[in-house]
Amino acid sequence: MTEQVLGAVGQEVMLENDKVRIWHISLRPGETQPLHHHGLPYVVVAVQGAKNVIHTAAGERIEVEEETGGIVFREPGQTHMLTNAGDTLYIGRIIELKTGLDHS
Repeated sequence: MTEQVLGAVGQEVMLENDKVRIWHISLRPGETQPLHHHGLPYVVVAVQGAKNVIHTAAGERIEVEEETGGIVFREPGQTHMLTNAGDTLYIGRIIELKTGLDHS
């Protein structure tokens, strides 16, 4: 069996420390972020929103309308690709959370 090579979560690491890793992502209309895996919980911030489609490794297709300024928390574990299915540039920030949250 051939092992599948996965891409990075984003296109550029903007900041990284022991608590978070912040990625930049920019997709032109029709452009796709390669198949990648989210091993950490993460937050998506849509700096410039667009109509996107998530294609999971399991074959599921999920349409997401990411509005400018929108913020979404996502649990780890998903392997997917992201495609800009709209007609505007998509710019986002992916904030991976490396440590647990202190609830005190």
